Amino acid sequence: MRIFLAGATGVIGRRLTPLLVAGGHSVTGTTRSAEKAGALREQGAQAVVVDVFDRRTLCDAVVAARPEVVIHQLTDLPQVFDPARRGDALRRNARLRIEGTANLVAAAQAAGARRLIAQSIAFIYADGPEPHAEGDPLAAADGDELNALTSRGVQALEGATLNAPGIDGIVLRYGRLYGSGTWFEAANGRGPLHVDAAAQAALLAVTRGAPGLYNIAEDDGAVTIDKARNELSFDPAFRLK
Repeated sequence: MRIFLAGATGVIGRRLTPLLVAGGHSVTGTTRSAEKAGALREQGAQAVVVDVFDRRTLCDAVVAARPEVVIHQLTDLPQVFDPARRGDALRRNARLRIEGTANLVAAAQAAGARRLIAQSIAFIYADGPEPHAEGDPLAAADGDELNALTSRGVQALEGATLNAPGIDGIVLRYGRLYGSGTWFEAANGRGPLHVDAAAQAALLAVTRGAPGLYNIAEDDGAVTIDKARNELSFDPAFRLK
C-alpha cells in the first residue's frame, strides 16, 4: 500500500518506517529537518520536508504521495524530559494535536486516503475503576490546568480522526512510552508501552481493525487491551530484532 507517515523521524516513526518498508509498503515520510531526510531515504522511504502547521504545503505533499493510508505519529516534545519545561512542551503538543491534526485530516481527505491512523494516549482517562476500557470517559477538558489542556488536545485529535467523512479512522491510545529514544529506558508508571510495540501496533492497523479506539499498552491492569489483541493481533511483548 501507499502510506504517508507524518512524523517519520520521531521516536515511533523511526521504528515504524522500516517495519512498513519490510512489509512491502511504499512509504512517504515527513520530517521538519532537511538533515533527517537522508536517514529516511536510507530506510527505504521517500522523504518530504514539511511543517504540519503549513496547511497548504502539507496538503500538496499528501496529495502528491497519493496515499491509501495516512499515519499520524506527530508530537512536539523534547528529546530529554525536563520537568522545568514540561508546561511549555505540553502546550506545544496540545496545539499540534488540535491544529496539526486538523491540517493532516484535511490533506488526507484531499488525497482520497481510505484510512487514517492516529497516535493518542491511554493515560488521560478520568478517575474511575480500572482497567479502563476504550469507552470510559476522558479527563475533564475545561480549565487552564495542564491536564485539561492535554485532554482538550486529545479529544480534538480523536474527534478529527474518527469523524472525518470518507475515511476509516483508527486511534491508537498509547501507554507511557519507554525504551531507546524515549524519556525512560525502563517502564515507568501505570500502563507502560515499549516503543517497539507501539510501532508494531501502527503497522498492524494498516490492514487490520475496524474504525475506532484501541488501547495499546502492557497488560498491568491500568487499561484493557483485549480489543487491540483481538482485532489487531497486538502483542505488547513485541521487540525489534
